[in-house]
Amino acid sequence: MVVIVWRYALRLGALVAGVAGVVLTLAAPAQAAFATEMGGLPARFTAGDQVRTISAVVSQTDRRGGCVKVRWSMVLRVQGIRLDQVKMDRVEENGDFPVEIRTEGDVARLTDRQLDPGTLCPGRTVTARYRVAFAEDVSQGRVTLAAEAYDANLRLLARQTATRSVLGAGGTGTRTPTPTPSPTPALPSDPPSEPASEESAPTEEAIADQPVDAAPPPAGRPVAQTGGFGVVQAAFLLGGLLLSLGVGLLLRLRHLTRAAKDEAEAEDPPVDRLWERPAPTGRWHPARR
Repeated sequence: MVVIVWRYALRLGALVAGVAGVVLTLAAPAQAAFATEMGGLPARFTAGDQVRTISAVVSQTDRRGGCVKVRWSMVLRVQGIRLDQVKMDRVEENGDFPVEIRTEGDVARLTDRQLDPGTLCPGRTVTARYRVAFAEDVSQGRVTLAAEAYDANLRLLARQTATRSVLGAGGTGTRTPTPTPSPTPALPSDPPSEPASEESAPTEEAIADQPVDAAPPPAGRPVAQTGGFGVVQAAFLLGGLLLSLGVGLLLRLRHLTRAAKDEAEAEDPPVDRLWERPAPTGRWHPARR
């Protein structure tokens, strides 16, 4: 009986460990399955009437993954120039694409109000295009662009950054390094929202003075200021709960086997005790003469 109980206990422990491992594996971040590249960047930007069109392309490197919709967010940081000296528009083949603009200090974020028309699948990419121009009164400065691709649930898929110098008309400068990938930030905490209607008016004005957030806001809703409870945290919590449950069951089974063993010994005493003579229970009386 003891062997059978311990056999079931080992099977239960293996089952709990397997379930916890599967949950943690499925809940692991999937940033490694996606990649983003930026194209159309010049060696340096020139202020004035020159308008540059840059692009951000996200691809899916995992051939086993499914198709997802993408929401783009472009983060723009300036040095030596002001945000009101920069004009950036999100464009598609049929014209301007509506975005929500938030600014804070020398940083601005342009987030799509609706999902990109394309669909990201294995072997198929999704591209976002932006028109960038700088005011004529810019003499010299630097601009850093970070293209971020999110899915419909505001989970960050991939991020790519690039830094370029900005010179006034007729100015000279040196080439800047090529774009390099940057670490992935924390997951956004807000739930996804419904895409905005196609009748949303596209923005043609320069970047406005609105607060910028660390993650793209959902369309038509303010961004939460507190961190959220992500999938990874929930997976670890579930794994810990399953582990605690398994340990508790093992301890309970150990207690039951010990009790069963004690009962068996009480009913069938060992052989060395069978020949013991029981002690007299009555009072000793002397023999009569």
